[in-house]
Order: sequence, then structure tokens, then C-alpha cells
Amino acid sequence: MTVEERNSQLPPKTCSIERLVTLPKDVEKVVAGKKTATRRNGRYADIGEMMELNGQQFIVEDVYVQTLGELTDQHAEQEGFENVEAYKQSILSIHPGMPWLPHMKVWVHEFRAFQA
Repeated sequence: MTVEERNSQLPPKTCSIERLVTLPKDVEKVVAGKKTATRRNGRYADIGEMMELNGQQFIVEDVYVQTLGELTDQHAEQEGFENVEAYKQSILSIHPGMPWLPHMKVWVHEFRAFQA
């Protein structure tokens, strides 16, 4: 399946890719290669879309839905954390009052550095 076909099966984006990674500590992790995915409550990017952080280009390789209950330590490592609990505590500190519900769905955006 082509990138265009995969993107056509996704619902419309709810935000722009410029808002995908905005926290300075997250930008640092991405640039250092320690963060290769971001989970959001909406879809911020298409597969194949490019984002620029600190003058470096990154390409979105995959976009899909996942529930919080499906998160593993490996997923937390993609986010730049040691384990799910560390990731969870970070998210809850950013979003006070947000419930952490196993059935809550998030959009996963996986990306990598792009070399032209």
C-alpha cells in the first residue's frame, strides 16, 4: 500500500505538524535521537510529512491509534522515557486532572531523522 493510500484511510488531521513536538525538553530528545514517537489526543501529521526542529528535518513514518492500556515500556522508550510509569507521570504533570484510562485512545506519530 502506498503512503497516499495509507493517508487516505486516516481521518482528517485535527492539528498541524508544527504542534506535534513543542516542549523544549521533547525537542531536545528528538534532536538527540532519544524520542522517536509522540502520542497525542488527535492526529497531527500524515505519513511522509516532514517536520523541522532546531534546523533538522524529521519524517513521519507511521500514524496509528493505540490505547493507553496497550502501552509497553518499549513504547515509553520511543517517547524518551525509561518505562510506562515515568511516561505516565510526565503526561499527568503536563495535563493536571487528566484521567489515565486504559481504554483512552491516542494517536501515535512515529518519526525519524531525515537525510536528504
